[in-house]
Order: sequence, then structure tokens, then C-alpha cells
Amino acid sequence: MPRVAIIMPQLGESIAEATVIRILATAGSQVIADQEVMEVETNKATMGVTALCSGVLEEWRVSEGTSYAVGTLLGIVVATDEEIERTGVDTLESLEKQRAISADAMEIKPNDAEQNLHFAVDGEGYVESAPQVRPNVKGLAVPAGTMGAHYISPRMRARMDEMGLREADLSAVVGSGAGGRVTVEDLEKFLDYIQTWPSSNASPMRLAVADAMRRSWTRPLATVGRYVTLDAALSHRKQQENKPGLTLYLLRAFALALKEMPEVAGFLIGSKVVHPRSFDIGVAVAVDDGVVVPVVRKVDQKSLAELVEEYNDLVDRSRRRRLTEADTRGGIATVTNFGTFGLAWATPIPLPNETLILGIGSGVKKPVWNEQRGTFLPATEADLELTFDHRVVDGGGAGLLLRRIVELLQNPALLWARLPQPAFRFCRFCDRFRCKTVYLAGWIDVWFCWYSQLLLPTRKNFTLIAIYARSLPSTARRVMVEWKRLEIFLWSIVIKL
Repeated sequence: MPRVAIIMPQLGESIAEATVIRILATAGSQVIADQEVMEVETNKATMGVTALCSGVLEEWRVSEGTSYAVGTLLGIVVATDEEIERTGVDTLESLEKQRAISADAMEIKPNDAEQNLHFAVDGEGYVESAPQVRPNVKGLAVPAGTMGAHYISPRMRARMDEMGLREADLSAVVGSGAGGRVTVEDLEKFLDYIQTWPSSNASPMRLAVADAMRRSWTRPLATVGRYVTLDAALSHRKQQENKPGLTLYLLRAFALALKEMPEVAGFLIGSKVVHPRSFDIGVAVAVDDGVVVPVVRKVDQKSLAELVEEYNDLVDRSRRRRLTEADTRGGIATVTNFGTFGLAWATPIPLPNETLILGIGSGVKKPVWNEQRGTFLPATEADLELTFDHRVVDGGGAGLLLRRIVELLQNPALLWARLPQPAFRFCRFCDRFRCKTVYLAGWIDVWFCWYSQLLLPTRKNFTLIAIYARSLPSTARRVMVEWKRLEIFLWSIVIKL
């Protein structure tokens, strides 16, 4: 009786092989046409392999958990002559005859070989043997292997694991297998080919950075940017005895802005966005052959003056490779100052466990229009770039965060002192509106805090507000006069109590 082959079909345009995950019909059982007799898994989906005609399943030539190339003989179905005539499928015998005829046509006779010496190959030449069974499921042709390792078989992955290689390491390898599949032989030939090239061993630091960037790049990352004027921060820095670096100003502004918009620094877990419970932000520090990111804890709760010593200690221990594991864990975002390398802009990549990274470029003197004077004045400007996980926040939310960071950098007094939250809200209100309505807002804020016992009207708090008032225009300064009157009134209440 005629026999019909069950072969591994062409399951997709770029699918070169599939793995058998479940055999649904046993040998000796009766099958019908188009019945699923096996389930196979590709790198994209799980699909079923069907019988081409009705008959008895004679044998399986494959096993579960093993991968097979497209066109591989999987099993044999014994059918009747009537069923073969009804379905019109090719029998195994007819396929073998076709293959024999093709082989005879390709065979080179001795006389022909003598006449074609220019095209003759020696015994070491590479000849790819024809497949035993050709696919009879018509579809799109598998593209030639011109795109490198776009598909890797499980056998290939096992070999790569043995050699400590990853998919990105095979980007330069062009496969010779079906559909451009990179085989183990291709890998071995490529490694032998580059064996004579000059090379050096990658340091553990470089390997750690490579692994982190590879894992981080699996997410949809986007970058937005805007310029910021640094004259206010630079002028404020000159007035301080213990001068903080510009990166520290950026770190503090980043933390305060994230505290106002914590959802931007969230992390997508399943169907939930997990918000940060502490604003611990890392700082990228360049070291030999890599980058380390120590984490500064609770940046929003510390003044810029308090952060100087902690920041300098972390940077010093980073460059001496004396950081502990606890110093680099738990960050929600990162700040990087690539302007120290003379770069005007960049697109930094966040760590895999973070969704944000804020970078600043080098400062450049530019003419900037001054609304008060009605003319262009020289100012130091730099580009701010924020890279974010687009699954968590959109470009609009990232833009609002950048705008708030710019506002804080242009008012460095807010960053230097650790203002109580009500006083900080007053300063922010004063900074945004700069009008006499701040007087009414100040009354409401102070009385609310007084009765809720959140803020005692101490001289220290009013002194901090007065420090901030020096950086405001004259309108805000007049508001501070009203605050001084309010201070006298409140202290009189305290004395009476």
C-alpha cells in the first residue's frame, strides 16, 4: 500500500525549524485528512502539524522535545489507492523517485569533468546535501541568510551557553542553514576566522555593563530634551564655602521634581505601575573600563549642603573600587553628567531596574533673550536629556518633569536649604506667580500648618524663606515684607500661650 510522508512544514516566512512539543496520535492509530497529529513550537508561536490524507499512522521518526528543520520527515501514514487518488498527495515512493532523478541530473560525468576543469573543486570543497524530503506545503520562500543570526535553534543555544556567548555576539555571523539559520558549524568557522585577529579579554566590569545594557534595551525606551540656563546655579555655587558640583544640583532638582510626580518613576509590573517609596537616585561615575552607579539615599529629604559630603564620599570610593553591594542597590533613577567629556548631548540608557536616567551636556555661552531688559544677554546653557520607559510614561509627562527640573535649577536656593514642605509650597507658589496673591496663600498655608501642628512658626523657617526671597524679583520681595509682619503676629500669639 502507498505511504505518505508527514513532514515539517513551512510555518512562517523566516521559520527555519521547530521543536516537537507534543505527539497527539500514536503509531498504529487511524487518522483522517487534516487531523492534527502533532504540536510544534517555533520562536513565535505553537502550531499544529496535520495529516495530508486518511490512513493508518505507521511510525514516528521524531521524539518530543527535539528540534527539526523544515522539510524533515516526521512520520509515515499508510493510505489506500483510492485515498491517494482523492487527495492527490505525493507518496513517499514518488518523492524518492523525484529525488533520484534530480541527483542523476546533477551528477557530473568523467568526460564532463575534464571539459569543465575551471569549475572543478577538490575533495575539500563544501557541498550541501539535498534534503531527503522536500516540503509540499507551498508558501513564501525563506529569505537567504543575509541578516545574520535572526533565528537560533535550541541546539545552537545550548552550544552558545557552553561557550558563554549571547545572541548579540552572533550579529556578524551569516548562517548557511535553511532560512539563513546559523548552525554550530557556522559559529565554529567564524570563531576560527577571528582567532588570528588582535583581541583582549573583556574585564568583569565591561561584561557587567554589557549585560546590563543588553537587558535594559529590551524595553521601549525614548529620550526627550530641552535646554537649561545654568547661570543661577553657577553663581550660587561660587558663593558657597563647600562648593558642590553641578551634578549634585541636578541630583537634588531631580529628586524634588520626582517627589511631586512620583508616577513618572514607576515600574511596570504586570498590570500595575509600582511607585517608588523612597527617592534614592544613582549617580553615574566613570571608572577604568566601565561605569559604576552608587546610590544616594533619600535625596528629597536632605539639603544640598547635607548631600555634599555624602556625594563626595561615594564618588571617591567608586573610583577606588571600594563600593559595597548595598551602595549600588535600590535606585529608582540615575543622573549622569556626560558634559564633563565635552559632549553637548547624548541618549543615555537607564539601568534594567530603573525607568529614568537624566543627563546634562556641557555648558556653552549663548546669547539669550532677556524679557526684563528687552535685549540679548550672554548666558551659559546646557542640554538636558531624559530617557524613560515609554510603557510607564509618555512624552508629555517626561516633558513636564523636565520643565520642573529646569525651574528648580534656576532657583538654586530651593535646592540648598531643606525647606519644610509648607514653606516649600509657598516658595514654589511665589516662584510661579510672583504676585500679591501670594500674601493670601501664605496666610492660608501658615494657619493650616499652625492648627494641624505640622509646622511651628520658628525663626529658622522664616529665615529659610527670607533666603529664598533674595533670589526673587521685587514683587516677591514686597511679599516677604508682609511675611515679616505675619512673623511678628504669630510670635505674639506664642508668647501669650
